[in-house]
Amino acid sequence: MGILAGIINSAVGSGSLLTLPVLLALGIPPGVAVRTNTIGMMFASFGTVYGFRREIRREISFLVPMTLATIVFSALGSILLLGASTQALDFVIPILIIFALLLVIFQQRIVSYASRWQKETQTTQVPAEPNAELYSVVGEPYRKPGLIAPMSLAAMYGGFFTAAQGILYMAILGVGTGRSFKDVNPAKNFLSMIVNVTAALVYVVAFIFFGSEVLWIGVAVLALGGVLGGVIGAGIAKKLSNRVLKGIIVVVALAALIRQFV
Repeated sequence: MGILAGIINSAVGSGSLLTLPVLLALGIPPGVAVRTNTIGMMFASFGTVYGFRREIRREISFLVPMTLATIVFSALGSILLLGASTQALDFVIPILIIFALLLVIFQQRIVSYASRWQKETQTTQVPAEPNAELYSVVGEPYRKPGLIAPMSLAAMYGGFFTAAQGILYMAILGVGTGRSFKDVNPAKNFLSMIVNVTAALVYVVAFIFFGSEVLWIGVAVLALGGVLGGVIGAGIAKKLSNRVLKGIIVVVALAALIRQFV
Protein backbone atom coordinates (compact mmCIF):
# COMPACT_ATOMS: atom_id res chain seq x y z
CA MET A 1 0.00 0.00 0.00
CA GLY A 2 2.94 2.33 0.61
CA ILE A 3 4.19 1.75 -2.92
CA LEU A 4 0.68 2.15 -4.36
CA ALA A 5 0.17 5.34 -2.32
CA GLY A 6 3.41 6.76 -3.76
CA ILE A 7 2.16 6.01 -7.26
CA ILE A 8 -1.23 7.58 -6.52
CA ASN A 9 0.40 10.69 -5.03
CA SER A 10 2.53 11.21 -8.13
CA ALA A 11 -0.56 11.03 -10.32
CA VAL A 12 -3.62 12.42 -8.51
CA GLY A 13 -2.71 12.77 -4.83
CA SER A 14 -4.63 11.42 -1.81
CA GLY A 15 -2.38 8.39 -1.38
CA SER A 16 -2.96 8.53 2.38
CA LEU A 17 -6.48 7.29 1.73
CA LEU A 18 -4.85 3.96 0.89
CA THR A 19 -2.40 3.73 3.76
CA LEU A 20 -4.32 5.26 6.68
CA PRO A 21 -7.47 3.08 6.45
CA VAL A 22 -5.28 -0.01 6.11
CA LEU A 23 -3.39 0.94 9.29
CA LEU A 24 -6.73 1.33 11.04
CA ALA A 25 -7.99 -1.99 9.67
CA LEU A 26 -4.91 -3.70 11.12
CA GLY A 27 -6.14 -2.66 14.55
CA ILE A 28 -3.78 0.26 15.14
CA PRO A 29 -5.43 2.99 17.29
CA PRO A 30 -6.51 6.06 15.27
CA GLY A 31 -4.03 8.51 16.81
CA VAL A 32 -1.09 6.14 16.36
CA ALA A 33 -2.23 5.37 12.80
CA VAL A 34 -2.40 9.06 11.82
CA ARG A 35 1.01 9.83 13.34
CA THR A 36 2.60 6.79 11.71
CA ASN A 37 1.04 7.57 8.35
CA THR A 38 2.00 11.25 8.42
CA ILE A 39 5.65 10.63 9.28
CA GLY A 40 5.97 7.77 6.79
CA MET A 41 4.30 9.48 3.85
CA MET A 42 6.18 12.73 4.50
CA PHE A 43 9.13 11.34 2.57
CA ALA A 44 7.06 10.87 -0.59
CA SER A 45 6.30 14.62 -0.64
CA PHE A 46 10.00 15.44 -0.98
CA GLY A 47 10.18 13.81 -4.40
CA THR A 48 7.13 15.72 -5.62
CA VAL A 49 8.58 19.06 -4.55
CA TYR A 50 11.91 18.19 -6.14
CA GLY A 51 10.13 17.67 -9.43
CA PHE A 52 8.70 21.20 -9.24
CA ARG A 53 11.83 22.83 -7.79
CA ARG A 54 12.27 25.33 -10.65
CA GLU A 55 8.68 26.57 -10.50
CA ILE A 56 8.76 26.75 -6.71
CA ARG A 57 12.06 28.64 -6.74
CA ARG A 58 10.46 31.40 -8.85
CA GLU A 59 7.59 31.83 -6.38
CA ILE A 60 9.21 31.13 -3.04
CA SER A 61 9.61 34.82 -2.11
CA PHE A 62 5.85 35.37 -2.55
CA LEU A 63 5.02 32.32 -0.42
CA VAL A 64 6.85 33.40 2.75
CA PRO A 65 3.81 34.82 4.65
CA MET A 66 1.61 31.88 3.64
CA THR A 67 4.34 29.40 4.55
CA LEU A 68 4.68 30.89 8.04
CA ALA A 69 0.90 30.72 8.53
CA THR A 70 0.90 27.16 7.22
CA ILE A 71 3.56 26.10 9.73
CA VAL A 72 1.67 27.65 12.66
CA PHE A 73 -1.75 26.25 11.79
CA SER A 74 -0.56 22.81 10.70
CA ALA A 75 1.33 22.54 14.00
CA LEU A 76 -1.88 23.54 15.78
CA GLY A 77 -3.79 20.82 13.93
CA SER A 78 -1.15 18.26 14.91
CA ILE A 79 -1.33 19.33 18.56
CA LEU A 80 -5.13 18.98 18.46
CA LEU A 81 -4.68 15.41 17.27
CA LEU A 82 -2.25 14.70 20.12
CA GLY A 83 -4.69 16.15 22.64
CA ALA A 84 -7.74 14.28 21.38
CA SER A 85 -8.90 11.25 23.33
CA THR A 86 -8.96 7.79 21.78
CA GLN A 87 -12.75 7.76 22.01
CA ALA A 88 -13.00 11.07 20.16
CA LEU A 89 -10.60 9.90 17.44
CA ASP A 90 -12.52 6.63 17.07
CA PHE A 91 -15.50 8.80 16.16
CA VAL A 92 -13.80 11.62 14.22
CA ILE A 93 -11.23 9.78 12.06
CA PRO A 94 -13.74 7.58 10.15
CA ILE A 95 -15.83 10.70 9.45
CA LEU A 96 -12.76 12.51 8.12
CA ILE A 97 -11.89 9.50 5.94
CA ILE A 98 -15.40 9.59 4.46
CA PHE A 99 -15.10 13.37 3.96
CA ALA A 100 -11.74 12.91 2.22
CA LEU A 101 -13.23 10.13 0.06
CA LEU A 102 -16.01 12.48 -1.01
CA LEU A 103 -13.39 15.08 -1.94
CA VAL A 104 -11.66 12.48 -4.13
CA ILE A 105 -14.90 11.23 -5.71
CA PHE A 106 -16.14 14.72 -6.51
CA GLN A 107 -12.72 16.27 -7.14
CA GLN A 108 -13.44 17.04 -10.79
CA ARG A 109 -16.73 18.74 -9.95
CA ILE A 110 -15.07 20.75 -7.18
CA VAL A 111 -12.29 21.86 -9.52
CA SER A 112 -14.76 22.65 -12.32
CA TYR A 113 -16.98 24.69 -10.01
CA ALA A 114 -13.98 26.56 -8.59
CA SER A 115 -12.71 27.21 -12.10
CA ARG A 116 -16.06 28.65 -13.23
CA TRP A 117 -16.29 30.81 -10.11
CA GLN A 118 -12.73 31.93 -10.69
CA LYS A 119 -13.48 33.06 -14.25
CA GLU A 120 -16.66 34.85 -13.21
CA THR A 121 -14.97 36.83 -10.45
CA GLN A 122 -11.60 37.46 -12.05
CA THR A 123 -11.19 41.16 -12.80
CA THR A 124 -7.72 41.15 -14.32
CA GLN A 125 -6.26 38.98 -17.02
CA VAL A 126 -2.88 37.37 -16.41
CA PRO A 127 -0.83 35.88 -19.27
CA ALA A 128 -0.73 32.07 -19.23
CA GLU A 129 3.06 32.15 -19.39
CA PRO A 130 4.19 35.35 -17.62
CA ASN A 131 7.65 36.67 -18.28
CA ALA A 132 10.06 37.83 -15.61
CA GLU A 133 8.73 41.42 -15.64
CA LEU A 134 5.15 40.33 -15.02
CA TYR A 135 5.96 37.60 -12.52
CA SER A 136 5.62 39.89 -9.50
CA VAL A 137 2.03 40.64 -10.58
CA VAL A 138 1.29 36.92 -10.82
CA GLY A 139 2.84 35.97 -7.49
CA GLU A 140 1.54 38.88 -5.45
CA PRO A 141 -1.92 37.32 -4.72
CA TYR A 142 -0.22 34.70 -2.54
CA ARG A 143 0.35 37.47 0.01
CA LYS A 144 -3.32 38.50 0.28
CA PRO A 145 -4.80 38.07 3.79
CA GLY A 146 -8.03 36.96 2.13
CA LEU A 147 -6.15 33.97 0.70
CA ILE A 148 -3.86 33.26 3.63
CA ALA A 149 -6.82 32.96 6.04
CA PRO A 150 -8.63 30.05 4.30
CA MET A 151 -5.31 28.37 3.54
CA SER A 152 -4.46 28.54 7.24
CA LEU A 153 -7.67 26.68 8.11
CA ALA A 154 -6.96 24.14 5.39
CA ALA A 155 -3.45 23.70 6.83
CA MET A 156 -4.98 23.00 10.24
CA TYR A 157 -7.05 20.24 8.64
CA GLY A 158 -3.89 18.98 6.94
CA GLY A 159 -1.95 18.96 10.19
CA PHE A 160 -4.72 17.03 11.93
CA PHE A 161 -5.49 14.50 9.21
CA THR A 162 -3.35 15.10 6.04
CA ALA A 163 -5.47 12.95 3.70
CA ALA A 164 -6.90 14.75 0.62
CA GLN A 165 -5.48 18.09 1.79
CA GLY A 166 -4.15 18.80 -1.70
CA ILE A 167 -7.66 19.01 -3.15
CA LEU A 168 -8.57 21.74 -0.68
CA TYR A 169 -5.34 23.64 -1.31
CA MET A 170 -5.78 23.47 -5.08
CA ALA A 171 -9.30 24.88 -4.97
CA ILE A 172 -8.42 27.66 -2.50
CA LEU A 173 -5.24 28.71 -4.30
CA GLY A 174 -6.85 28.63 -7.74
CA VAL A 175 -9.80 30.77 -6.74
CA GLY A 176 -7.79 33.06 -4.45
CA THR A 177 -5.06 33.91 -6.96
CA GLY A 178 -7.06 33.89 -10.18
CA ARG A 179 -4.45 31.62 -11.76
CA SER A 180 -5.03 28.29 -13.47
CA PHE A 181 -4.84 25.12 -11.39
CA LYS A 182 -1.80 24.05 -13.36
CA ASP A 183 -0.06 27.28 -12.37
CA VAL A 184 -0.82 26.94 -8.65
CA ASN A 185 0.11 23.24 -8.53
CA PRO A 186 3.79 23.90 -7.61
CA ALA A 187 2.74 26.11 -4.68
CA LYS A 188 0.20 23.48 -3.63
CA ASN A 189 2.86 20.76 -3.61
CA PHE A 190 5.28 22.95 -1.66
CA LEU A 191 2.70 23.88 0.99
CA SER A 192 1.59 20.24 1.29
CA MET A 193 5.18 19.29 2.03
CA ILE A 194 5.42 22.04 4.65
CA VAL A 195 2.29 20.72 6.37
CA ASN A 196 3.57 17.14 6.31
CA VAL A 197 7.00 18.07 7.65
CA THR A 198 5.56 20.29 10.38
CA ALA A 199 3.12 17.63 11.54
CA ALA A 200 5.81 14.95 11.45
CA LEU A 201 8.16 17.10 13.56
CA VAL A 202 5.42 17.70 16.13
CA TYR A 203 4.78 13.95 16.36
CA VAL A 204 8.49 13.13 16.68
CA VAL A 205 8.90 15.70 19.48
CA ALA A 206 5.79 14.29 21.20
CA PHE A 207 7.25 10.79 20.90
CA ILE A 208 10.62 11.79 22.37
CA PHE A 209 9.43 13.99 25.24
CA PHE A 210 5.88 12.83 25.98
CA GLY A 211 5.83 9.19 24.91
CA SER A 212 3.20 9.59 22.17
CA GLU A 213 3.19 6.25 20.41
CA VAL A 214 4.40 5.88 16.82
CA LEU A 215 4.67 2.57 14.97
CA TRP A 216 8.18 3.02 13.62
CA ILE A 217 8.22 -0.16 11.56
CA GLY A 218 5.14 1.22 9.84
CA VAL A 219 6.93 4.53 9.28
CA ALA A 220 9.87 2.72 7.66
CA VAL A 221 7.64 0.63 5.39
CA LEU A 222 5.55 3.63 4.30
CA ALA A 223 8.61 5.82 3.75
CA LEU A 224 10.34 3.21 1.60
CA GLY A 225 7.16 2.33 -0.27
CA GLY A 226 6.15 5.94 -0.77
CA VAL A 227 9.52 6.95 -2.20
CA LEU A 228 9.68 3.86 -4.43
CA GLY A 229 6.13 4.41 -5.62
CA GLY A 230 6.85 8.07 -6.30
CA VAL A 231 9.88 7.16 -8.42
CA ILE A 232 8.04 4.62 -10.57
CA GLY A 233 4.69 6.36 -10.36
CA ALA A 234 5.14 8.71 -13.30
CA GLY A 235 5.50 5.87 -15.79
CA ILE A 236 2.54 3.97 -14.38
CA ALA A 237 0.41 7.10 -14.22
CA LYS A 238 0.83 7.54 -17.97
CA LYS A 239 -0.72 4.12 -18.57
CA LEU A 240 -3.63 4.39 -16.12
CA SER A 241 -6.42 6.95 -16.22
CA ASN A 242 -7.18 9.14 -13.21
CA ARG A 243 -10.56 7.42 -12.99
CA VAL A 244 -8.88 4.03 -12.46
CA LEU A 245 -6.49 5.44 -9.87
CA LYS A 246 -9.31 7.15 -7.97
CA GLY A 247 -11.32 3.93 -8.17
CA ILE A 248 -8.48 2.11 -6.42
CA ILE A 249 -8.50 4.72 -3.65
CA VAL A 250 -12.26 4.42 -3.11
CA VAL A 251 -12.33 0.61 -3.12
CA VAL A 252 -9.38 0.19 -0.75
CA ALA A 253 -10.52 2.90 1.66
CA LEU A 254 -14.10 1.61 1.81
CA ALA A 255 -12.93 -1.99 2.30
CA ALA A 256 -10.65 -0.93 5.13
CA LEU A 257 -13.41 1.12 6.77
CA ILE A 258 -15.79 -1.84 6.60
CA ARG A 259 -13.08 -4.06 8.08
CA GLN A 260 -12.60 -1.60 10.92
CA PHE A 261 -16.27 -1.55 11.94
CA VAL A 262 -17.07 -5.25 11.41
